Amino acid sequence: MRKIIFKILRYSGLPFIFREFVQRNKVTILMFHEIDKVTAEKTFAYLTRNYSIIDLNDFIDACKKKDNTKFPKKAMILTFDDGHLSNYEILPVITKYKLPVTIFLCSAIINTNRHYWFRLNMESQEVSKLKLVSNKKRLELLANMGFDQDKEFEMPQAMQKLHIDQMKDSVNLQSHTMYHPILPKCDYDEAKKEIFDSKAFLENEYGLKISSIAYPNGDYSERDIELVKAAGYECAITVDPGYNTLTSDLFRLKRLSSNDTSDLNELIVKSSGVWTFFKN
Repeated sequence: MRKIIFKILRYSGLPFIFREFVQRNKVTILMFHEIDKVTAEKTFAYLTRNYSIIDLNDFIDACKKKDNTKFPKKAMILTFDDGHLSNYEILPVITKYKLPVTIFLCSAIINTNRHYWFRLNMESQEVSKLKLVSNKKRLELLANMGFDQDKEFEMPQAMQKLHIDQMKDSVNLQSHTMYHPILPKCDYDEAKKEIFDSKAFLENEYGLKISSIAYPNGDYSERDIELVKAAGYECAITVDPGYNTLTSDLFRLKRLSSNDTSDLNELIVKSSGVWTFFKN
């Protein structure tokens, strides 16, 4: 039924209308987490035909200068959260399409065999509940399930240093905190450490220039915004749905989710913002 809905919406003409009239003079930031090579090929082929893919850093510079002279119509920024190993595996497809992709890395998980806490074998409802409690309580509940955020497993889930070294000249690698906590559920010291230390570690360990952060799970508070600014970041990405312009708040940039779909109809509907329009 879900696939039928996306097919109907695609051929309704609404995605075309949104692309040509709503997105035309705006910047759309699209979010991914993990997609395989086949999906990446299909996804990037469609997006490059229908949008002008730009680099996040170029958008930041344009916003600071309020200069849209080099701003293409239907601009889109492609982002991947977390730094999953699969992001490296699609590098050949990224390279093929010469895409300025941005990947937000969890600095304490990359180059280790640590696992992402939200990928623990749990029902989605359990994960959602863990996002609602304090950071301290979340760690306690995870410990009761046998999970420790510093535990090394047999196989990694995140990219390793070798992968990062191979990607950093062609992909924009940025910060996604250290362990992917829900920042508003952290106390001040926890939030500060996650935000500050992630930036410092990525710069010192990998020689990266860290100017952007994506809030884990898209959650943030006014305190977190102030910490991000104090740490020296130039922008922060949310999952607040919508589009961006040169006058957007750089620390509350909006983003649309692709849901990592392999269904082209769903991608077309979601990347245009049509799905968000009806959901809201």
